[in-house]
Amino acid sequence: MTMTSGKSKPSDVLREASEPDWTAAVTHRFVHELAAGTLDRAVMRRYLVQDYQFLDAFVALLGAAIHAAPSLPQRIPLGRFLGMVVSEENTYFQRSFDALDVPEAERVAPALAAPTAGFQALMREAAASGRYGAALAVLTVAEWVYLSWAAPLAGRDPGWFVFREWIDLHSGPSFEAWVGFLRAELDAAHEAADAAERAEITALFRRAVALERAFFDAAYQP
Repeated sequence: MTMTSGKSKPSDVLREASEPDWTAAVTHRFVHELAAGTLDRAVMRRYLVQDYQFLDAFVALLGAAIHAAPSLPQRIPLGRFLGMVVSEENTYFQRSFDALDVPEAERVAPALAAPTAGFQALMREAAASGRYGAALAVLTVAEWVYLSWAAPLAGRDPGWFVFREWIDLHSGPSFEAWVGFLRAELDAAHEAADAAERAEITALFRRAVALERAFFDAAYQP
């Protein structure tokens, strides 16, 4: 009998190259406390206020990916997800801010933590490149990291809607399919890229993972 070994997907290679930051992010203290319902509400407040500041740059990055995508079959799922981000997810933030007594000024223009500013800049850099692979590198990290920590918690009820719905938004079949789409597109873009573009994709992916880890850490810093 002949044994064959499958070739690793580019997205898997990129993830492995981002260690130890990847594992540190998806197994972070924040994740465990969120799942248990023991997360300090002040930590969740800081986390969500900062996370909401990604919305503008994230929407712009999705728009750039839609523009750079090779054809309609790629643009349709990207566009569908864009619609979800500006509707369901935005509604979650507003309800959570109300529950956490976040004033309007802090929702709109808080002081930015360093990882927040760094991730905003990274998303804008990837969007401005005009390259599909660059946009996908950052988008895939942003979504895949969240699926990786949330999927094992799917269906978990930590007792408060702010915790529970944050898990629900990042788990389940629909979100899994979305991340699967991003990974497949990133794999294809990486395989079609020249050496310089592959180096760009790798650098953007690794920077994004490092910022994800730093973002979780920052929520614990008043």
